[in-house]
Amino acid sequence: MSNPPPPSPSTLHHQPPRTTTSTHREYRKGNWTIQETLTLITAKKLDDERRNKPSTSSSSSPKPGGELRWKWIENYCWDHGCFRSQNQCNDKWDNLLRDYKKIRHYQLSQSSHNHHFPSYWSMERHQRKLHNLPTNMSSEVFEALNDVVQRKHNTHQQQQPQQPYVSLASEQEPVRTDQQAPEIEAPVTVSEESDSSGKESSENLGSETKRKKVQNIGSSIIRSASILAQTFKSCEEKKEKRHQQVMELEQRRLQIEETRNQVNQKGITDLVAAMTNLSGAVQSLIANHYGQT
Repeated sequence: MSNPPPPSPSTLHHQPPRTTTSTHREYRKGNWTIQETLTLITAKKLDDERRNKPSTSSSSSPKPGGELRWKWIENYCWDHGCFRSQNQCNDKWDNLLRDYKKIRHYQLSQSSHNHHFPSYWSMERHQRKLHNLPTNMSSEVFEALNDVVQRKHNTHQQQQPQQPYVSLASEQEPVRTDQQAPEIEAPVTVSEESDSSGKESSENLGSETKRKKVQNIGSSIIRSASILAQTFKSCEEKKEKRHQQVMELEQRRLQIEETRNQVNQKGITDLVAAMTNLSGAVQSLIANHYGQT
């Protein structure tokens, strides 16, 4: 019996995942595979599309956004071979966004200072770790995340021109005007964008703080290296000076020993001469004594 063909990509966002009871589900644990990650990203993209899509049905029919978001994503992932819970999907999505923003921020810095930073995709695993970057992000996952983020950003940009017009028309009640918007999904999207902007701002601030810390550490290292170099130089100079003093003392000792040897040698020579003269005088005296007798 052959399996039914998979749905085409053009009809995926029109087909909600099959509702299956989660009481008997056995969720997979451990690391996510690339295929599971791509399935989650696709589910998140389709969820954003169904929430941003304006409702054309009657008011009696429920909107697709009425279902819990991450439960809908869990059902989609479950129907496509990714057996993860809604909490796992939520946590994984937060981690993916955090890693994506780190890599995007680094790549933007690398493009403006390409002579200082190598590209993320050309670095080895240990090099990415040294730059405090995710070590296992694949280009396929990054491109899929970039597509979702860009779609959400474009949607937010399309909604922005309406907000200044409303705030100018009624400056005293901007919040009330926003609350009277006919779309239910719009506040959720704007809130998500605000959360994403807040997270991005905090991460940019954290990156700036880390960069300042690294610069301070680098300055401290350079200052310490300079002090160490001066200390080594001073020690070498003192060592050389002590060596010269020792050489001078050794030379003086040799001179004193040589002088002492010369004095001793002269004393011995004089003593021998004196003994010789004394011997001659004694012999002469003896000869004179015998000659008289």
